[in-house]
Order: sequence, then structure tokens, then C-alpha cells
Amino acid sequence: MNRHSPAPTPPAPPRSVDEITASRRLRRMRKADWSRRLVRENHLTVDDLIWPIFLTEGENRREEIPAMPGVFRLSVDLAIREAERAAGLGIPALATFPNVDMALRNRTGAEILNPDNLINRGTRAIKAAVPEIGVITDAALDPFTDHGHDGILRDGVIVNDETVATVAGGAVLQAAAGADIIAPSDMMDGRIGAIRDALDAAGFQDVAIMSYATKFASAFYGPYREAIGTKGLLKGDKKTYYLDHANTDEAMREIEQDLDEGADMIMVKPGLPYLDIIRRARDEFAVPTFAYQVSGEYAMIEAASANGWIDGEAAMLESLMAFKRAGCDGILTYFAPRVAEILKG
Repeated sequence: MNRHSPAPTPPAPPRSVDEITASRRLRRMRKADWSRRLVRENHLTVDDLIWPIFLTEGENRREEIPAMPGVFRLSVDLAIREAERAAGLGIPALATFPNVDMALRNRTGAEILNPDNLINRGTRAIKAAVPEIGVITDAALDPFTDHGHDGILRDGVIVNDETVATVAGGAVLQAAAGADIIAPSDMMDGRIGAIRDALDAAGFQDVAIMSYATKFASAFYGPYREAIGTKGLLKGDKKTYYLDHANTDEAMREIEQDLDEGADMIMVKPGLPYLDIIRRARDEFAVPTFAYQVSGEYAMIEAASANGWIDGEAAMLESLMAFKRAGCDGILTYFAPRVAEILKG
């Protein structure tokens, strides 16, 4: 070794855990409830909740839905009471879905064009009794068809343009009944533009559109179909018009198209299996973004809770926080009144 060369530096002794973490102990702010709340990044409030409810004919009728414990079909008079309850809890809006009498269903879903159909009677009654609560209605045809599909069936094919015309006509009648937001779930091409044009032409420029922009062909809809009476009717599947659940780029194209046609807000459906879609949509479009925690998601949590496999209340709240963390402005959830009571109390 050259006598002028510096002596080699001995290796540093390994640092202890204390030395490694002394300046960055991330657990410091987790040590107490007050400090966890202080630095919490996302918050769930009652303002984030939309409550889907099911309507049925008759008076003083509350029909249990076996696949959705704690959820009922309600006659309009009882739906009014639940709307009053929702308003008292601070829930901003209801989304209503009808279980239409089988005698009124046909191949074209023509009952949606009846100004006095169940959904429109429900809207008028709720808005008359509880004007401060928002009412969101779906202009899809599946509750009104005798085959359970979201559109008009011709020779085994769901016809797009004829369906869109019917959906737009139904949307105008729903707005006339007092609906604040039209949320068409049928996934027909061009429906948003047609609805926007029809609403504007009828003088309903202030009625908003929440587009089910990314409604996926999913296994999680089964209990809902039981609730609206289409479970035994549906022949085949809806894969020719709902999104393939393997696709994300296509989902973004659907959102872009619906926004270009006049949608005011977008929805991702189902919810928890599609948090990546919610996050990407929020990042790419920065528009009001909602998710539907669908019937299958609700039923799974309820079933696991009933069997003692999970803490149902904790899982419910955690699942809703996941939507907020992913970027949602609000969530359609059957848990809404239960969550609202927890948040208030």
C-alpha cells in the first residue's frame, strides 16, 4: 500500500431499530384516537350517501327481499315515511326502483311511458311530502319488460336506437313527475345525448343526468334482480350491452362519450370490485364520481355478518371508506340509513 494512501474506512456498525426509525416513526400519529382523527386523509359523512329503495304496488305493504336481509319493497305510502326518515338523518337523496306488476310488462317496456306508472307515482308522492330530499330515477327498461333486459328485444337482439327513444321518453315523464336526477342504467349507445336533448326540449334544463357510464356485466346483481322481479324472467345475459369486466380503457371511452353527450356526473357499477375504475375515472376526468355498492356486495357483507364470520358494522364502514379513498363523491348503498344513524350518533 502507498504510504500516502488513506487508511481504508472500517464498515459502519449496523444501526439499531431505534437509530433507523428515530426521525421517522410513522406510528407516532396512530397512538391515540384523537391523533388518528387529526391526520385522517379521507372522511365518510352522511352527505356521501344515496339510499336506493324499492317500490311496489298497494298500500301499507312492506315485502322482505330474502336475498337482501333488512331491505324491503315498499308501497308508496311507506316509501314516503322512509323518505321522511332519510331527510331526518340528513341523507341527501333517494334512488327509486320499481317492482312493476307482471301484467304491465311486455316486450318493449311500454309501461315506462305511462305518466302514472309506479315509479312516477312514487316520485310525485315523495317530492310532495319531502320536497327537500333529492329523487334519482332510472330510465332503463328492465323493470318494465317481460324478458328482464334493459332494452327492447327484437328477434333475440336488444335494439339500440328504438330503446334509446323509449328511454328518453320515459326520462321526460320521470322529470315531469319531479325527479331531480335521471340516472339511465341501460348502457345503450347515445342514450345520454338523447335524454339531454329530450329533457331540454321539454323544459327540464335543470334536471341533471347521472350516467351509469361504466356498468359492468357482473355476477353481483342477482339480489337486485330478485328485488325488482326480473330474476326469473331474464333469458341469456346482458354482455352485449354491459361492459366486459376485463376492460378499463373501454370504460374510459364510455365515460368520455357520456360526458361529451351531456352527463353531469358519472357512476361506476358495481363498486368494490371496480375501485381501480373509480380511481382512474376520477384522475382522468375530474368530474363528480359516484359508485353503486350493489346488491351482491350488500348481501355478502350481511351474510358473513349473520354467520359471525366478520364484524358486519366494521366491514360496512370500511367498505364505504374504500369508495371515498378511491375518489368517490358519493355512494349509492343499501346501508345508507344504518350508516347515517351511526354517523349522527
